[in-house]
Parts: sequence; C-alpha cells; structure tokens
Amino acid sequence: MNSNFSSNRRCFLTGAALTAGMYGLNLAAQSAETKTEKDSGIYVIGPKPGYTPQVGTLVSMLTYIQTAVTSSVKGLTMADLDYLFDANANTIGALLLHLAATETYYGMNTFENKKWDSWSDDLKKKWDFAMNLGDAGRKAIKGHDLDYYLNILHETREHSLAEFRKRDDQWLLSTDTEQFGSSDKINIYWKWFHVCEHESHHTGQIAFLTKRLPGAKAAPAGS
Repeated sequence: MNSNFSSNRRCFLTGAALTAGMYGLNLAAQSAETKTEKDSGIYVIGPKPGYTPQVGTLVSMLTYIQTAVTSSVKGLTMADLDYLFDANANTIGALLLHLAATETYYGMNTFENKKWDSWSDDLKKKWDFAMNLGDAGRKAIKGHDLDYYLNILHETREHSLAEFRKRDDQWLLSTDTEQFGSSDKINIYWKWFHVCEHESHHTGQIAFLTKRLPGAKAAPAGS
C-alpha cells in the first residue's frame, strides 16, 4: 500500500467520522425540537414549545412553582390575605406581591441589562415597598382580594415568558458580573434559578401561614 493511498484513506475516514458526528448532532437537535412540539404539562421538567432547550427547562420550573403558589392561596379571603400574625410578620398578600416585585426587578436586570437599583423613581415607587417589605409593606399592602394579587403575578409572568421567547440558551448561560456589587461571575441562568427558588421558599412560607389562619382546618399529620 503506497503512502499516497494511505494518506487519502486516512483523510477519507477522518472526513467521514466528522460528517457522521455532525449528522448525529443535527439529528439530536432535530430530536430535541420534535420533543418540544407538544407541551408535556407541569409535571415534566424539560424543554417546552416556543423556547430553546435550556430556556424551556427554566420555564418549566418557573411554571411549576407558580402553580404551587396559586394552589396554596386558593379560596383565601381579603381578611386572610391581610392577616398579620405579629408586628414583625408579613401578610400573605404582601408575600404574593413580593414575588411579583422580585421577578419584575430581575427581569429588568436581565432582559434590559440594567444594573440593580438603576430603574426609574416611578418604578421604585410602584415596587420597592413590595420588594423590601418591612413596615412599608405592612402599611401599603392590604385591602385587596385574591384576584388582585393573582392578576399581577400572571401579568408579570406573561411578560417574562414573552421575553424568554426572544432569547436563546447562549444568552441564558452568559456570565454577568453585576449582582449587588459582587465581583463573582454570575450567569443569567443563576439569576432566574434564584427567582425560582425564591418563589419556592415563599410558597412554603405562605403554606405555613395559611394553615394557621383563624378558622383554618387542622392540617393532616406530617404536613
């Protein structure tokens, strides 16, 4: 076997392997796209229709957590939402608005690439008392029925979803060093993971409070 033939054979095999590899990647991408053509529901974490795979997976987590939030407050009255357990507590209504405020601020930080706390005074007047809670939140957040809070949560989430549809996995995984003045590298995925786990944290808090409202039915053992 002469050297030219051996060299050509190696080039052919290398090229064939690369072609096969690229073909396999294309098939995998097509397969992922096919799997996201139909929404699999809230109990499947993974890609969703209308989003790139990583963005869709994040959306599936956010969707599940918000469903848990709305389920935990189902049927609550205005009195329930305004009930204050002690002078240092937050009402359930305030916690719901806090979730919307957090998502709004992280949206401006990531979708609009705004540094934290650089938003307009009008936006701060609208959201700061819900974001920071405390005495300002206790004074301002009351006198609203459940639909008021659920509508705000829904509108906030719909805005986030519309923005996610415009973006891809590269954007989600990109590193952003600006976060409360931290010098650590923080990517956008972490920021939205934080929104998700933050909502999960307060869902547990809301569930704890609802079970202890005046007149609430006794919780089953172990809940």
